Amino acid sequence: QPLKLEPHVYILLNKGTDTISTTSDEKGRKTVMDAIEDATGYRVYPVGRLDRNTTGLLVLTNDGELAHRLMHPSYKVKKTYVATSRDPLSEEALAQMKMGVPLEDGTAKAVSVKRSSTDPTKLTLMVEEGRNHLIRRMIAYFGTEVIRLKRTVYAGLTDRDIRVGRWRYLKPREIDELKRLVGLSLKGE
Repeated sequence: QPLKLEPHVYILLNKGTDTISTTSDEKGRKTVMDAIEDATGYRVYPVGRLDRNTTGLLVLTNDGELAHRLMHPSYKVKKTYVATSRDPLSEEALAQMKMGVPLEDGTAKAVSVKRSSTDPTKLTLMVEEGRNHLIRRMIAYFGTEVIRLKRTVYAGLTDRDIRVGRWRYLKPREIDELKRLVGLSLKGE
């Protein structure tokens, strides 16, 4: 009997707070799998992670090659976060974030940093890497802490049409865009 390959499944979740990015949790906490439990009969895995209390976009898939490439630093997949800090950061701090912030595991840079015109504690940052607690550590370097963090864009996918705690399947053109972004050939190319 020939082995049947599972069809690839691609899900975009707008993760809520108090949800962990693993497939299971020995402490019984809510996971991203609980959030998408009715989505598919196939086993999917989160592409990277978001901290338990960070909200925002997370792709889940069973396409291992795409997931691996999206997470690999050499592909420089862009992620945009909106961070609210306890105290406003100086203009010098914002400039240094673009030049590089020394962290214990190496320098971290933001591709762009913009301050909200209505709230001086709110920043929009774009990064091309996915190190653990990266945004929180970059802001902590300047002596304050993140009190709210949300990933609003992941690899060109936005949270515009998806409420917190909800998910949707990726559209075929979005899947093609992700593959193109990380150098995977598309069917018929």
